Amino acid sequence: MPGSTPSSELRRRWRASVLPGLRGVVLDLGAGSGIAADQLASDVEWLALEPRRRIEPALRQRLGRRSGSRLLTAPAEAIPLESGSVDAVIASTVLCSVRRPADALQEVRRVLRPGGRLVFFEHVAGERGTWTSVLQAACAPLSRLIDHGCDPHRDTAASIQAAGFASVEVKRMLAPGILGTVEPLIEGTAIA
Repeated sequence: MPGSTPSSELRRRWRASVLPGLRGVVLDLGAGSGIAADQLASDVEWLALEPRRRIEPALRQRLGRRSGSRLLTAPAEAIPLESGSVDAVIASTVLCSVRRPADALQEVRRVLRPGGRLVFFEHVAGERGTWTSVLQAACAPLSRLIDHGCDPHRDTAASIQAAGFASVEVKRMLAPGILGTVEPLIEGTAIA
């Protein structure tokens, strides 16, 4: 049945299946606790991007455990890296929170090497006219205020498609939501 697996479990499975295959220099957008680092190969140079100066203790611990890792304190719309300096970018439930998604995606394209890839797992807007979409739209102002800017009503798949990547693959899924709704999710890869 669609929507029977919780989004947290789907995200855990995504991390376990996608992240171990990343190589080289990997930028983790909105690294949060740094949990993505646990799935990366030991020789990956992990760059944890966080917009807030106050970071979670778990992120500090993970940075300390990985040689070659660095914390970058900046928004996704202004990544402090040279153009073409990154092999892969991880976006895991972060594009809902950036202030200007189109600008953030342009920055991702800029820092990726030719052929580099953006791997993503995001919650997205429900299909227009559904109870999920109506509830997301109603909750969006409060959610942006109290949940680090998260807008649950964004069409992130369309934003990624429009960002000018050479190719984009998107898989859509549903997880159980609140009040009898479903939580629409996407996962996929965009190649620079």
